[in-house]
Amino acid sequence: MSKSGVPVDLILSKLAEDTGKTQGRAQKAYETLLGQLETGIAQTPFEFVFQDDRVKLKYYQPENRSDDSVKTPLLVIYALINRETMLDLQPGRSVVRSFLDSGIDLYMIDWGYPTEKDKYLTLDDHINGYIDNMVDFIRAKHKIPSINIMGICMGGTMSIIYAALHPNKVKNLITTVTPSNFDTDQGLLYTWMKGIDPGNVIKAYGNMPGDLMNFGFLLLNPARLMIDKYVGFMENADNKDFVENFIRMEKWIFDSPDVPGETFKQFITDFYQKNLLIQNQLHIGGKFVDLKKITMPLLNIYGKYDHLVPPESCELLTGRVGSKDTEDVCLETGHIGIYVSSKTQKEFVPKIVSWLKQRDGVKRTKKRNGQGES
Repeated sequence: MSKSGVPVDLILSKLAEDTGKTQGRAQKAYETLLGQLETGIAQTPFEFVFQDDRVKLKYYQPENRSDDSVKTPLLVIYALINRETMLDLQPGRSVVRSFLDSGIDLYMIDWGYPTEKDKYLTLDDHINGYIDNMVDFIRAKHKIPSINIMGICMGGTMSIIYAALHPNKVKNLITTVTPSNFDTDQGLLYTWMKGIDPGNVIKAYGNMPGDLMNFGFLLLNPARLMIDKYVGFMENADNKDFVENFIRMEKWIFDSPDVPGETFKQFITDFYQKNLLIQNQLHIGGKFVDLKKITMPLLNIYGKYDHLVPPESCELLTGRVGSKDTEDVCLETGHIGIYVSSKTQKEFVPKIVSWLKQRDGVKRTKKRNGQGES
C-alpha cells in the first residue's frame, strides 16, 4: 500500500527558485531606479514662429519631403487641458515624428499657461482670435488660401467651430477623439458636468485649476488610474524602457495648465449642459456656428474604449456637416492610446497621411450642366 504525501522537496525547490528570481528582479529594479534614465519629452526640434499673448505657434520642418509628400501644411490644435507635448511623448511613438517622416510641414499651437489676467477670455477669443491669427500667419507664410487642420479633444471641438465660421481657410479637417455630441450617459464625465455650476467654480478660482481637473479625471476610474497603474509600475520596475516611458507619461499628465475661467464656464454650459453644437444652435462671439458650412473633406477618428470621449460623443458629427466627403474611423483604443500606443501608431498617422494625400491637390468644384468648374 503506497503512501500519498505532500511533495515538500518540490515545494521548497520552487520557493527557492521564486525567491531567487524575486531577489534578482529587486536588484535590477534598484539599479534601474538609481541609474541614469532618459525621460525627456517633446524632444523633436522645432521653432516658435509666431506669438500672440501667451499663445505660441510651433513649427516642425520635415526632413524627408518628397514629390508625393502632402504639400499643404497641417496645423494641430490641441485642447486647453494638458499639453500638446503628448504628441511627442517618447522616441518611437511620436505622432510629431511620424508626420515629419511623411514630409508634412507641421504646426502646433502651444496654449501656454493662463494667468489671472486671462480669466475673462472666452471661446471667441480663442477661436476667432488666437486660432484665426495662427491660421492667417501660416497662410501668408506659405502663400496659400487654406490649410489642413487637425483638432484633438476640446481642440477638435474648437476646430469644428473654426471650420464652420471660416470655411474658406480650411482645406481639410481632421477631428480626433473630439466631442461634438454631449448628450450621452456613456461617460461619467458627462454625467458630472451636467450637474456642476461652472459659475461658482470660476468665482472661487478665477481660472479653472489644472490640478483640480486632473484630480477629477483620476476619479473617473480611480482603481485603474490611482492603484493599478502604480502596481503595474512596481511589477515592471526592473524594466528600464517601461520605467522611462512611465515617467514620461507622468510628466505629461501632471503638467496641467489652468483653463481661462470664462472659457471653462462657456464650454460646460453651452456644450455639456445645453449640447448646442450638434443641434446647430451654437453662437460664438455673436456669430452662428452653422455645421452645414463645413463643406471641406472631414476625417473623424475616435477610440472605441475612450472613457473621456466615448464613441457616442463623436459619431454623429459626419452626418450633421455640409460636406459630402466624410469618413469615420473607430480605432480599438482609448483616449490617450490613440496617440501613444505602438499598435495604434501603425494605423493612426498612416491613415491621416494617406487621406490627406488623396485630397492634397484636389480643388473644390461646383457642377454646372454636368461639368466640373473650378
